[in-house]
Amino acid sequence: MNNLLEVNNVVKKYGDFIALNDVSIHIPKGCVFGLLGPNGAGKTTLIRIINQITMPDSGSVFLDGEPLAPNHVEQIGYLPEERGLYKSMKVGEQALYLAQLKGLSKAEAKKRLKYWFDKFDISAWWGKKIEELSKGMAQKVQFIVTVLHKPKLLIFDEPFSGFDPINAQLIAKEILQLREEGATIIFSTHRMESVEEMCDEIALINKSNKILDGKLDDIKREYRTNTFQIGLSTSNTLDLDAILKENFEVTKPNFKLLSNSFMANVTLKKGDTANDLLSFLTNHGEVNHFVEVIPTANDIFIEAVNKNS
Repeated sequence: MNNLLEVNNVVKKYGDFIALNDVSIHIPKGCVFGLLGPNGAGKTTLIRIINQITMPDSGSVFLDGEPLAPNHVEQIGYLPEERGLYKSMKVGEQALYLAQLKGLSKAEAKKRLKYWFDKFDISAWWGKKIEELSKGMAQKVQFIVTVLHKPKLLIFDEPFSGFDPINAQLIAKEILQLREEGATIIFSTHRMESVEEMCDEIALINKSNKILDGKLDDIKREYRTNTFQIGLSTSNTLDLDAILKENFEVTKPNFKLLSNSFMANVTLKKGDTANDLLSFLTNHGEVNHFVEVIPTANDIFIEAVNKNS
């Protein structure tokens, strides 16, 4: 069994509203899986089903080859977008309580909490109440209690919300380290730069339907347009622009160079190769910039959702 989580043909309705329409996703062991989609697409409903907060109307969910069951709660760690810590409770007392709910003994929980509190340099917060902490500080605590019991599956819903760039990078580093240690991670976010940085595979849900899934690199290849950013030192930019347009599809540049160069986005015509374009350019000046435009996760998200809409 190479997949840790399999969601098969899941349907969920609320009255006449279809929240999930025959959705299937398969998440390999040891990967960071991006669960993406616009607001209201159905992502949160799917996460709630995986966490057994709600049940599907039809379809099935398997965790590590077994039908999802109540005892699997100890194998899942969930960091919701809307955090759920008790504000009037002290940090250490609450962390111990939540750790024991996940099956840890008090002694083991204390040992693991000391490790994480020292690692995040937050030992001084142990006796403070949650309401005394900033949003970012409270989210560090919630991150710790989410991962403390070393679950097989971790689900992070907008994990960087409320964090400054330094702490967001700290949490991102820890998530990737957890993957290296064997955890499988579902990562739901609207921050496409984080998807680029962290995700091995993605699924895109829109209007209750899965419209795209697979390895991120494979999806990027599928969406590539054979467009190149080019920069050229030449004495006659007008002539070069005209000649380029005779041979290729040319659009205005959407990038900047430090050098004073002729710049353009050039899309190859059918049958042309990157070598054809480069050979052409070297005959008309000194090439100082030649980069293929690789579609970003943000580009893919927008294009796929617009097509589906």
